[in-house]
Amino acid sequence: MEKRKILTTSSRGLLEESFPYRLFQKAKKLGTWNPADIDFSQDKRDWETLNAEQKSDILRLISQFQAGEEAVTLDLLPLIMAIAKEGRLEEEMFLTTFLYEEAKHTEFFRLALNAIGERGDLSHFHTETYQKIFYEILPTTMERLVTDQSPEAIAEASVVYNMFVEGVLAETGYFSFYQALETAGIMPGLLVGVGNLKKDESRHIGYGTFLLQRLICEHPHLFDFVAAKMMELTPLALRLNEEGIGGREVSAFGGNPEEVMQFTMKQLGVRMEVLARAKGKRIEEIYRTSESELGVF
Repeated sequence: MEKRKILTTSSRGLLEESFPYRLFQKAKKLGTWNPADIDFSQDKRDWETLNAEQKSDILRLISQFQAGEEAVTLDLLPLIMAIAKEGRLEEEMFLTTFLYEEAKHTEFFRLALNAIGERGDLSHFHTETYQKIFYEILPTTMERLVTDQSPEAIAEASVVYNMFVEGVLAETGYFSFYQALETAGIMPGLLVGVGNLKKDESRHIGYGTFLLQRLICEHPHLFDFVAAKMMELTPLALRLNEEGIGGREVSAFGGNPEEVMQFTMKQLGVRMEVLARAKGKRIEEIYRTSESELGVF
């Protein structure tokens, strides 16, 4: 067994100017909201005024977020372990807040469902494509890290988890929530929580982007690997949208489903554009990346 190296009592100390350490500081300040403090009383009253189609659209979104947050909470640990094995202390410090926040997100959506009186089985909203992503691809990719901590395995995990699930699917979900509820002026508690989630997830996506940029900088061939993986996942994002739209030209709240599809495509492009910036950069530049450059609130 290799002798452990203690970093914080060495001349190295903590890399306080590094991107992951700055994310850790941000998470301590901004990630302390408590789902149990959110008032859902108006949401319950609003819920009772909705028609069946509107309720179905909102339940589909909540149920897919609920299951997704549970999944990412369960599936994150192998990445934390892989980063810890590499001795990347500041990254692991941030990842402890990451896991804590995913657990809170799981709690938030369950509390929202309880508040509006929906305690039944919602798994029928988990479509074939949704199950392919969250029941198969995500856990399989993350579990691989238990036995394989190669740059390729870590890159694939970050693409699936951070870039695709969080950076494309979740961001599209937030857009859909706002398109429905904010426009209608209803369910303020749910919107407050979704706003908090969006801020938390900006740090998670920011870390994933940093991680992939670092890996691409260290192993340039990985850019093509990452790009190919994103291309492989893209049809699943589009199909998931189509399943939610169900052939309708107008959503239950009067929104244009085509705008949701366009938003998804935009997110896919944005993620690859940001990753492309890593090509040709020195590792020192990657660590000095600003939060705003990677879209962190």
